[in-house]
Amino acid sequence: MIENVEKFFALYEQDAQLRARVAESEAGYPGSLEIREAVAEYVLLPIAEELGLPFTVGELRAYETRVKLRHMKPAGIPEEGEEIEEPVRYWLLGYGWDSGLPSVNNEG
Repeated sequence: MIENVEKFFALYEQDAQLRARVAESEAGYPGSLEIREAVAEYVLLPIAEELGLPFTVGELRAYETRVKLRHMKPAGIPEEGEEIEEPVRYWLLGYGWDSGLPSVNNEG
């Protein structure tokens, strides 16, 4: 369920120990951007399932697509007083596979 992806990443943002655990697991898959889907499948999904928040790679891709669409703005100079948003880290998108935005999969 895409709701579980949202809950997982909300928890991920708040929990330094969870971020460290994911980073440690991810370190076992160095370098290759071609294996991002496998990294998500073998790093994120098992940890999320242990936390009672199971989701699929397809649901992760749908979630990231929605987040990316929300953060897309016309390029330009920020107006005075406008906060500059922190860059969003994606697990699947932005690694050479999204030559545009994939269609949002409505699983869940």
